[in-house]
Amino acid sequence: MPLRLALLLAFVQHSCCMDESVTVQEPKRPAVDEELHRATISVLRERGWDGLTLERVAEASGRARSTLWRRELTLEVLVSALIGELAADFRETMYPILTGGGTGRDRLERGLGALCELLDRHLPLMLATDEAFHQETAPGQPPDYLHPFIQFLREGAADGSLTPGADVVEAADVAFNAVAWTYVHLRGRHGWAAEKAAACVTGVVLNGLVSPSQAVPKRRKERS
Repeated sequence: MPLRLALLLAFVQHSCCMDESVTVQEPKRPAVDEELHRATISVLRERGWDGLTLERVAEASGRARSTLWRRELTLEVLVSALIGELAADFRETMYPILTGGGTGRDRLERGLGALCELLDRHLPLMLATDEAFHQETAPGQPPDYLHPFIQFLREGAADGSLTPGADVVEAADVAFNAVAWTYVHLRGRHGWAAEKAAACVTGVVLNGLVSPSQAVPKRRKERS
């Protein structure tokens, strides 16, 4: 089986398992409105994951905790809504790139650009916490956001369009985080336009700052 097809099937199977676990284990999740989304993110920004409680979310949203309990809006439900939307958006965003053509470099470039667009759609959450990508995407389901980028790097190494080194998982981890958090910082703290931030960050990660063809000038040894 070709490498691309095998990896794509693994990604699709993983996504289906994530969807299935949500469907089977939690078939009737109560709806979380936009105001509660904002309140949850606000508490995350101020208190972090350890300080995220239902009482604080209720207070931030101007509601009583008992009101949330009556609607079956537990803390788990609120967190699952945030992370579930992020994970679903990621899968939908990456799927066309995973199923599309091009060299490994082409697909990595499109993947990193799509990652920036995803981050923009979830920018308030990203500015509130840098651990959103570390949360379970469903009960008992660990996150796997690196998978597409590992695939692109492996393909690039195979077709000669990329030189990720011996450890493609490590290279994917660096590329993902270098783009994600630099982009979030430039957008949220420096006020850069989305297109400019995405182009600059992905350009540095893909191309570096020094052309490989340029030899680094050697220092002349001083005569004693």
